[in-house]
Amino acid sequence: MVSIKASVMVITLLTICLLATNASPVHHGCCRSYMKNKIPCFKIKGYSVQTVTELCPINAIIFHTGKGKACTNPALNWVMDCVNRLRNKAHIVHMKSTKADI
Repeated sequence: MVSIKASVMVITLLTICLLATNASPVHHGCCRSYMKNKIPCFKIKGYSVQTVTELCPINAIIFHTGKGKACTNPALNWVMDCVNRLRNKAHIVHMKSTKADI
C-alpha cells in the first residue's frame, strides 16, 4: 500500500514540473510573454511570426538564435528593425540567385 507521504511527494513533484514547463516564454511553440532584453540583430538567424489564437495569447516575433528561440514584442522598434534587416538580407540572396539562374 502506498503511504500518504509518498503520494504527497509525487503530487508535489508533478506540480513543480508542470509549473516549470508553463513558465517558459516559448511553450510548445507558443509565446506567452515577451523577453525583456534586446538581442543584437547579428545574433539572429531567422524568425517566425505568432498571431493570437486560443492557445497563444499574444502576437509575437519569435527570433531564432544559436542559443534557441526568443519571444519579442512586434510593437518595439528594435524588433521590427531586426526583422527588416533579415528580410533585406533574404531579398539580396534571392536577387543573386535569380541572376545566377539566367
